[in-house]
Parts: sequence; C-alpha cells; structure tokens
Amino acid sequence: MAQGSTRPTSRDVAQAAGVSQAAVSLVLGDKWRGRVSETTAERVRQAARDLGYRPNLAARNLRLGHTRTVLLVVPALTTEFFAGVYTGAARIAAEHGFGVVLYPSPEGIGPARDPFASAQAALDGVIASSMAADALTAIRGDQLPLVMLDSDPHGSLGAATVNLDITDGVRQVAEHLLGLGHRRFLHLAADIPSWTFEVRARELAARVGEVPGTSVRTAHAPISIDGARSAAETALSAPSAPRPTALVCDDDKLAAGAYKAVRRLGLRIPDDISVTGLDDLALATAIDPELTTVRLDAELFGERGMQALLAVLDGRTPDAGDIPVELVVRGSTAPPSAR
Repeated sequence: MAQGSTRPTSRDVAQAAGVSQAAVSLVLGDKWRGRVSETTAERVRQAARDLGYRPNLAARNLRLGHTRTVLLVVPALTTEFFAGVYTGAARIAAEHGFGVVLYPSPEGIGPARDPFASAQAALDGVIASSMAADALTAIRGDQLPLVMLDSDPHGSLGAATVNLDITDGVRQVAEHLLGLGHRRFLHLAADIPSWTFEVRARELAARVGEVPGTSVRTAHAPISIDGARSAAETALSAPSAPRPTALVCDDDKLAAGAYKAVRRLGLRIPDDISVTGLDDLALATAIDPELTTVRLDAELFGERGMQALLAVLDGRTPDAGDIPVELVVRGSTAPPSAR
C-alpha cells in the first residue's frame, strides 16, 4: 500500500481471502488448527502478506491486560556491546509498558533451545542480531513481528532492519590509515558468516583499492583474544610477503589478540605496525597504547531497535537511516616507519 494510506484491517484480509473475520482471527492468532483447513489458513496468511497487514498487538494486549514482552536475541559474543543494546532497548520498552527478555544464543551463533514453552503465545515481538539469526528458527521468532539488527536490509527476515553505519566506520578507518601513509594492510577478519562482517571486508578492500600501490591481505580469526593472537601471529610471520604496516581488526577483542601477537614477534605498536579496532569497548582504553577504534553507540542501537519494533507492532513505518559511528584516534596508529 502507498505510504500514508489507510492501514489494512482484518476485514480487508477477510475479504481478500474470501473468509470471515473470525477465521482471520483464528489463523493470525495461530488457533486455527481443527477449526479451519490448512488451505484456508494459508490463503489467509497470503492475503495478510499481500496487503501488508499486521495486527495491532500493542492495542490487543492493552485490551486484554496481558504483559507485553519482547525477546532480544543476541550472540554470546562481545557481550559488553550487547549489554548496551539491551540497556537501550529496555529503556524504550519500559516507556511503553513492555518488558525485554535477553536471550543469548548459547554458542554465540547457531541453533538455540526455545526459551519459552510456546514462543508465539508468550511473545509480542522479537529483536535479533543477524549474528544469532539461526536461533530464530528454534524459537519460531521468524513467525513473529521481527526487527533485525546489523542485517542486510535487502535480504532480511525481519519486517524492519536497524543498522549502525558500519560502512562509514570502515571508510573512516581506511582514510585515517591511508592519510598516515600506510599502503600494506592486514585485515584480521571475524570468522563468522554474517552480513556485518562481510560489509567490513568489502568496504576496506574498496577504499584501500582506490589508492595505487596498496595491498590488503586477510587473516580470519574467531572472536576471542587467543584466536586472534594465533591468527595474527601466523599472518605477520609469513615469509612470502612484506610485513604489513597496518593491522585492521573487525572488533576490539580481535585487536587485543593482535597486540599480543605483535609483542610476541618483538614488534612495537605503533612504531612497527599500526592497529585499529571497531566497537570502542572498555578494552580499547585498557590496553597500551590505547586503541584507535570506531565508536558504536550500543545503547542507541538498542533504542532504535525497540522503536522500530513498536512501529511494526503499531502498523507504522519505522524511521529510516543508519546510526552514525565515529572514529576515535588514539595511540595505536601512526605513520609507517621509513624502511
């Protein structure tokens, strides 16, 4: 439907599907089994999809006096960042009478057990990080009003996506390092098949590739300090290519591991190699020298995710636009040494 037009109603769905409004309520409330046929149920679901119909769950729950609950599905990774996402989401949720249940996927990524006996009966909506998207299948979260975080807006499972401007963050890192004179880069990339990490790799290659005489090598690592140390040490010790002068890390935890690798090899930061991160966790100022990194506003990310879900529940179009990010330059970057 055109933006600004009247929101479709259950009556519209009933007319499009050729059924009664009662049948629409049964199907969309997942109470149709034994009352209407599978064929009819699918016809109603298809009509609802075609019309862009979404029941106003917030209004329904106010009428019925039910507790309104949102599930926040995150990976058990970079927990400090996702704690901030939770804080922001819970703040907005509380203002609208919602509670937020935080559900970290046990292994960080991959399937997870259903945290509720019947997720659809217990939940009004889901906010999920793309890094924990597999967990949605187990809890049937993709069948509920869903907002995806750090997810491809053109291929998302959700009714809406909310993203940080990671592309711009990587651009800022690349321009900073190129401006210092770096031409040989090592990308310490998170070994996770996720859109947000694909964006980082693609943008870094594109930005560095615009400058003649540059190169980018890639080493993949799990998001752990030990995993990053091992991967960085192997990559920096490779005899087949000149040593990079700048090490670009997908995440601050990877950067901390890279620091350990650099020191094991008898090198100095930033004298022999510059290092950058992405997140601006507390870790970034705990290591020495303090880390040049991209500050991501985790709480604002959570706030925007919850605001988007409220819009979806209410049949409104969520606000568009990625959340700005900021490069914070500290002591881990400097011009490459002349040799």
